[in-house]
Order: sequence, then C-alpha cells, then structure tokens
Amino acid sequence: MAETQTVTPPDDAVSPGELLPFGRRFRIVLVLGFLTALGPLTIDMYLPSLPTITTDLHATAAAVQLTLTGTLVGLAFGQLLVGPLADAVGRRVPLLAGIAVHVLASVLCVLAPNLAVLGSLRVLQGLGAAAAAVVAMAMVRDLFDGMAAARLFSRLMLVVGVAPILAPTIGGLVLNWTSWRGVFVVLTIAGVAIMAASALVLPETLPPARRRNGGVLGTIRDYGRLFTDRVYVGLILVAGLAMAALFAYVSGASFVFQDEFGLSEQEFAFVFAGGAVGLIGATQMNVRLLRRWNPQQIMGGSLVAGVVFGLALLILAATGTGGLVGILIPLWLVMVTVGLAMPNAPALALGRHGEAAGTAAALLGAVQFGVGALAAPLVGVLGTGAVAMSVVVFAGMLAATVVCFLVVQPHRLPVEQSGEPVIALAH
Repeated sequence: MAETQTVTPPDDAVSPGELLPFGRRFRIVLVLGFLTALGPLTIDMYLPSLPTITTDLHATAAAVQLTLTGTLVGLAFGQLLVGPLADAVGRRVPLLAGIAVHVLASVLCVLAPNLAVLGSLRVLQGLGAAAAAVVAMAMVRDLFDGMAAARLFSRLMLVVGVAPILAPTIGGLVLNWTSWRGVFVVLTIAGVAIMAASALVLPETLPPARRRNGGVLGTIRDYGRLFTDRVYVGLILVAGLAMAALFAYVSGASFVFQDEFGLSEQEFAFVFAGGAVGLIGATQMNVRLLRRWNPQQIMGGSLVAGVVFGLALLILAATGTGGLVGILIPLWLVMVTVGLAMPNAPALALGRHGEAAGTAAALLGAVQFGVGALAAPLVGVLGTGAVAMSVVVFAGMLAATVVCFLVVQPHRLPVEQSGEPVIALAH
C-alpha cells in the first residue's frame, strides 16, 4: 500500500531523515538511488546500439546522435517544469506522474517506425526522467542537512557513476539476444519497477506549510531572483559546460571506438566503463579532499587540470599518436577532472538558494542537460572521429574554466558562504 504520510521537520537542528528508523531510512535512500539511476540508464543503455540504429533506420550518424540530444532536451526542459511544481504541490505526485510518462515513452520507443518518431519519443522519455532527477535531489534536501546530506549526496553520486558503467554493458548484452528495440523493453521494465518502489516506499517530504504556492508569477519571480545572482549563474554554467565535455564523450564514444578503432559492442561497453570508473573514483575522492580543501579550491584546480588533459587529448587525436591508448588515457583523465568539478559547482550553487531547493535544482539540471544537449550534435556535425569528439571535450573544459575564474571568481568567495558542503547530484 502506498505510503502517504508527510515527513515534517522537527523543531531542533536534527535532520528529519536522521529521526527515521534505520530500516525505513535505508529503504528510502535505496529508492532515491534508483531514481538517480533512471536518467543515466535512459541516456546510456542504448549507446552500443547507435551504429545499429543508423543502419536499421537508414539514417546518418549525426541524425542518430540527435536522438541522444532529444533525451537531454527533455531532461533539461522537464526539470524546469517539475522543479517549481514539486515546490508547489509536493514531491510524490510530480514524481510518480513523471515516471509514468517515462514508462509510456519507453513502450512506444519499442514500436518506433522511423528515426523521427524515435527522436520525439526520446524527448518524452527525458521529460519523464527529469521528474526522478529533480525530486530525488529535493527529497534529500528535505530530509537531510549539513554533513548528513553531504554523505548521502556522495553515495548517490556513486550510483550516478555506476549507472553509466552498467547501462552500456546491459545494452551490449541485450543486443546479443535481440535488436536495439529490446533495450527499450528493458527500460520499460526498469521504469515500472522504480515507479512501484517509489509509490510504496517514499513519503511526502514537503509538508503543505512549506510549499510555495505563488503560481506562474511566483515561479517567474523565483527564476528571476536566481538569474540576478551572478555567482549562482556562473556556477551552473560551469556545471553545464563540464557536462558538455562529458556528453561529448558519451555521444561520440560509440562511433569513435566501434567504427574508427573496430571494437565490438561488448568491447566498447568495457572501454566506456573505464571513463565511468574515473568519474566514480573522483566523486568519492572528493569527499576526502573536502577535509583539506574547500569546494572552491577543488573546483578551480580540477578545471585547470581538465584543460591540460583535454589539450593533450586533442593533440594526440589530431596526430594519431598512441592509437587507441593515446585517446583513452587523456580522455579518462578528463573524466576524473569532470568528476571533481561536477559535485562542487552544484554544491556551491544550491547552497546559495536553499529556500527554493526544487526551483534552484531544476534550473541547475536544465542548464547541465541543455548545454549537454548542444554538445552531442556538435560532435556529429564536426564528424564522428576522435578529433571531433576531442575538440568538443576540450572546448567544454576550457569554457568552464574561463567562466569559473572570470564570472564566479572562486578565490573571492568566502569559505563560510558554502557552509558544510553538500555534494549535489550531477546527471
């Protein structure tokens, strides 16, 4: 039976989530982990099948990459809608409705007759997955504060990192038994399971007294206040540009490693996992680094390192030096730097606007996936080879670094401004 009670924050400083019995708290955290995995699974599970879809639907590589762009556009736009809605009516209803949309879109993707229909349905899938992304983040902010939230966010970042490893591997295994359409059957089953778990386990974490019922005008005012904060805008741009480098890798990797270097679908899945391992290790290492350095320092240092590694990647790709290894090593190192920048930029941004957590998280997610959506087709326009991918990866890291030091100016931010750093999710 669905759980409908509301978790109300206590009067003292203890986070409401910490007052829950261990078993119930564990179940809630587990389901939040499933929610954070839905977006990465939706994006990454069908990556090994991109060349197959290109052939089966008689399309170009650039056109097929637009289906990935469609998913990212849906994720970006959906978060702008779901964030304020979740602040106004509570968390559960938008969450369950969004996952239902994702399940419906997944079923229809199985039946898609052509690339245009598939691309449109991928937008709808992204809209549904956006609800899971925003509400999971907002629920963590509702239930946990300070270092309790920091620990939980870091663990959820582990889920976000593991999902891209498992997703292409699962996709490659599915292709051994069926066509690319089978990937969307698996996504349908996953969506149904996550929706059922959410309905049964997750409580309403935003009581009516804390909801923001300003309507459309109130939402516009909230977004307007966010845009007047120069540092917040700079931080979400940094997060988005770092995400662009990541999605340049995501969108170009299957063509580079399968077409250019001749890897099989299964070999590609394992190679792709190497970058995700770097991303995971960096996000978990970030928790330890925060004991010695503040988020501003880690963000700035990781971005500078990312530019250096990105330039090395571009040079090696352009000259052909080192072959496959010459591409993989600097590319994986860039993913490490992205894994350090991605938690700290959102953490600093969201820490400035805790009074409207859903709306601030929505704008952050929209910028991240919106900029990522631009990066994916750009790789296809420039070509499907290693050089094209490397150009966009390097450009994303360089632009993020420029925005960081010219707009955000992290060296001028007082350490107290971020409080206890909350390691925010990066999708």
